[in-house]
Amino acid sequence: MNEDPMLTTAQREQYQRDGYIVIPDFKSLDEIARLRARAEAIVDAFDPAESRAIFTTRDQARASDAWFLGSDNTVRCFFEEEAFGPDGQLKQAKALSINKIGHAMHDLDPVFDAFTRDAKLAAVARDLGLAQPQVWQSMYIFKQPGIGGEVRWHQDATFFDSTPISVTTFWFALEDATVDNGCLWAEPGGHRGPLRERFLREGDHITMEKLDATPWPDNSTAVPLEAKAGTLVCFHGLLPHYSAPNRSPVSRHAFTLHATDAHTAYSARNWIQRDAALPVRGFD
Repeated sequence: MNEDPMLTTAQREQYQRDGYIVIPDFKSLDEIARLRARAEAIVDAFDPAESRAIFTTRDQARASDAWFLGSDNTVRCFFEEEAFGPDGQLKQAKALSINKIGHAMHDLDPVFDAFTRDAKLAAVARDLGLAQPQVWQSMYIFKQPGIGGEVRWHQDATFFDSTPISVTTFWFALEDATVDNGCLWAEPGGHRGPLRERFLREGDHITMEKLDATPWPDNSTAVPLEAKAGTLVCFHGLLPHYSAPNRSPVSRHAFTLHATDAHTAYSARNWIQRDAALPVRGFD
């Protein structure tokens, strides 16, 4: 693996200070096109009769059904919260109704694997302090036009707890992300605050454990992270972040990876676990 630094000193300092960095032009338009085409094919092959599961960040413990829990080490589609009308039918085409695909495409699908196993990305992870990255989860997020759901304020360490906390998020803009179509918002420096809650799994039972009553940010402290297609946004697992609903006429596709450092103790109560049948891997 190439050991040369990928990030500048200024970028590393910004990450320490703000809890995130934005790197334009990290992925090429060809790489993005291949990933988008593969996601389109997965959705096209998905039969809604298999599941009408939606993805929502409202009361996630209650909303985590068997379809969601079974997506830990496979590839499944989830509908937008507003995809279905009162008659129970999709309000628009299936391709415009899917919220996301998750959660193990990076290990099970060759196109997603190729996008993830990237020497440049491995170097960024190393520069951000992940001595031995372990990539637990991948998500392809559509943020559909008109019905793209809100993702409420949260911290990714809620879902990927370790001792000490090491989870780092790698978020790729596959289309231009703007305030109008639901770009990320984050609280600069918020990663220095406490972990507010933990998403815990015991068998097929999920609970959200409240740890700290610190309020979530608002628009007085949060900033939008607008990003052109090809941009990589990296952020610390304790960084509070959010995205608004997409009421615009254009989608906001993105791809996200969550990785921890194998030198930290990954919690046995996290919802995604791996064993010898599908061992967790890094970016190499």
